[in-house]
Amino acid sequence: MAMNIEEIERLIKEGLPDAEIKIEDLRGDGDHYAAHVSSSIFKGLSRVKQHQLVYASLKGRMGTELHALALHTSIPEIN
Repeated sequence: MAMNIEEIERLIKEGLPDAEIKIEDLRGDGDHYAAHVSSSIFKGLSRVKQHQLVYASLKGRMGTELHALALHTSIPEIN
């Protein structure tokens, strides 16, 4: 069973409350997404640790309900 964009966003927001999230359905099939997640929580963390936090927020759905997620993480710019 595929996940929709709203469910992915909700789960990431639960795990990373200050996150700004942009998700794109890459194939229109509900199984292949690209996500850009920006959060101040990522400050000082390696890219691997940032990605681990996002995957942890998906609560085990990666690889089951969510087949593929191309992930880009960043720290918000302060003006």
